[in-house]
Amino acid sequence: MKWDGHTHTPFCYHGSQAAQELYIDRAIELDFERYTLSEHPPLPQGWIDDIPLFKSLAMPEHELPDYIEHAKRMKRLFEGRIEVTVGLELDHLPGQLDFTQAIVEKWHQDLEDVVYSVHYLPTAGGMRCIDYTPDYSREHLLSYYGTMENVVNEYYNHVEAAIEWVSQLPMRKRIGHINLIEKFRKALPEIDEQQMRQRLETIIPLLVKKNVGIDVNTAGSRVETCGKPYVPEWFLAECRKQGVACIYGSDSHKPEHVGTGWEWFAKKTGGIMNRGDSK
Repeated sequence: MKWDGHTHTPFCYHGSQAAQELYIDRAIELDFERYTLSEHPPLPQGWIDDIPLFKSLAMPEHELPDYIEHAKRMKRLFEGRIEVTVGLELDHLPGQLDFTQAIVEKWHQDLEDVVYSVHYLPTAGGMRCIDYTPDYSREHLLSYYGTMENVVNEYYNHVEAAIEWVSQLPMRKRIGHINLIEKFRKALPEIDEQQMRQRLETIIPLLVKKNVGIDVNTAGSRVETCGKPYVPEWFLAECRKQGVACIYGSDSHKPEHVGTGWEWFAKKTGGIMNRGDSK
């Protein structure tokens, strides 16, 4: 199955307002068989204290029912041409997991896919984005944690907690862009590759035990300060070896992003995904 499992929509406030049909038509042109809509749901009020930034991160709460209906309408509209699945990219919200739980409880009958992502780390000044800009990361994360080693460790602590939490959900679930912490690797102090490998090696058995997949997210290849997918090749190979579900994700925020990086994914996997991926 050729499946793009991580995509965004006109409900994304930091993406494109292009019509949804343009994204899905592009997927059909590229011979995708399944296409998951996985938009950012609302965040708790005050989650980020920078109001303009907060408003750009996710849809407001009143739009979530409209998004779910939008996704279901796309599913009906493209039936017979491509399988569209209804999903969300839920955020790991330490300290406010009940907020996420409430979303899942309300919409679980509609949700087919959940991408569960770590986008935020705590600081003395509140929660901060890990993927906004290099300057923002320097000002709010490096200044608080002191070194990239500490930032990386805190990030993977949250990834491990995210795996534990999302494992309870009944629908297909996967951890989003597991190496998103590398987004600004060319602009920030160097990350110790050995440290990152050690943390990821510890994560693989947890993914297996909890039956949680990974989003093989290729968006980092489009980011100048990263220049590679957000999943290391060795990690992808080991996850496949261990039977972890490995789902390609373009993380498209524009129609032209759909399918980017598929060639890399197909080369590393033969285009074949693992256990449970095609259910």
